[in-house]
Amino acid sequence: MSVNIKQVETKKELKAFVQFFYDLYRDCDHAVPFLFNDELGTLSRTSNPAFEYCNAAYFLAYKEGKVVGRIAGIINTRANTRWQTPMVRFGWFDFIDDQEVSAALISAVEQWGAGQGMTEIGGPFGFDDMDREGMLVEGFDRLSTMYINYNHPYYPQHMEAMGGFRKDNDYLEYRIRVPEVTPPKFAKLAEMVEKRYNLHVHKFTRKELLTEGKGKQLFDILNTTYNNLYGFAQLSDKQIDKLVNDYLRMADLNLVTAVLDGNENNKMIGFGVSFPSFSKALQHTRDGRLLPFGWWHMLRVVKWHKTDTVDLLLIGVLPEYRTKGANALIFNDLISYYRQYGFKWAEAMPQMETNKGVLSQWQYLEAENHRRHRIYVRSIHSAKE
Repeated sequence: MSVNIKQVETKKELKAFVQFFYDLYRDCDHAVPFLFNDELGTLSRTSNPAFEYCNAAYFLAYKEGKVVGRIAGIINTRANTRWQTPMVRFGWFDFIDDQEVSAALISAVEQWGAGQGMTEIGGPFGFDDMDREGMLVEGFDRLSTMYINYNHPYYPQHMEAMGGFRKDNDYLEYRIRVPEVTPPKFAKLAEMVEKRYNLHVHKFTRKELLTEGKGKQLFDILNTTYNNLYGFAQLSDKQIDKLVNDYLRMADLNLVTAVLDGNENNKMIGFGVSFPSFSKALQHTRDGRLLPFGWWHMLRVVKWHKTDTVDLLLIGVLPEYRTKGANALIFNDLISYYRQYGFKWAEAMPQMETNKGVLSQWQYLEAENHRRHRIYVRSIHSAKE
């Protein structure tokens, strides 16, 4: 039977688009279900502030009347301008093990993008860098997290079989054993940094983050810190407001650390944000829905830290402070709270394989590079030839 590709036009079809992931990975022990309503919100033009500068189209693949694949096409005009690349992104790319299905989905996004002047296709990407990026190419036997993509091993095989796609970037993820004692390197460096540079750790209050502007300052630092990283586009004020409301409002503030410069009127110059892992709790939800009993498993993590793993989501230090050891202050502080909460492992979120400065910091800890995600790119013109 031939593949039928249909663009998503109705709310019912959008729900089917989201639902396909749960159906495809229902029996997979390593995949983590994403929250259903969060997925709908991200894909919604009225809920996601990234649509200020993004356009998107969603496609479903059918065989014999059954959904067998999905893909999102996204044009991020801000990123395309920043990197001077007329690229259509693909994301939310999932499919059965059928080469005809995956190729038809990619073709649908290429045709849609080419109709709007795009000459290159790349992904998997989200709308911005706060969304999930990359296709899993190593680490299929490891439990995923709610912040990254999981996919079956046949996905990269399909990409290679399509022809024309090349690796454009790889992200590495590390699993780190939380040390029983803070490594001397961190402890000594943190003490030296405080004395020499008058930098010190600060723990936020909820009021500071939500009503006194510190949450926005944190993401302003992220905009500066990540500005030159692969594919990054500046977050807008509306996006920052949403991130503050969605994440920092519910964060355990012991797991959020800022670094202030005492010589600059206690200006914030760096931060680290971590959350207890929701991976196993999400696996107890019914297709990413909190009812009837999923809420209880999520609450156990939020309120009582009932997990042995913490996710290290974001670290940002202003460029002029990176050589002053501000990272050591962040890790020295966070590790102490990880031990208090009984976390045994930390999951470091994706880092570019070319970012040697960031990757080198794990040498002082027992760390394993246990997953790799890849961004693929090809020319739309060469794909059609």
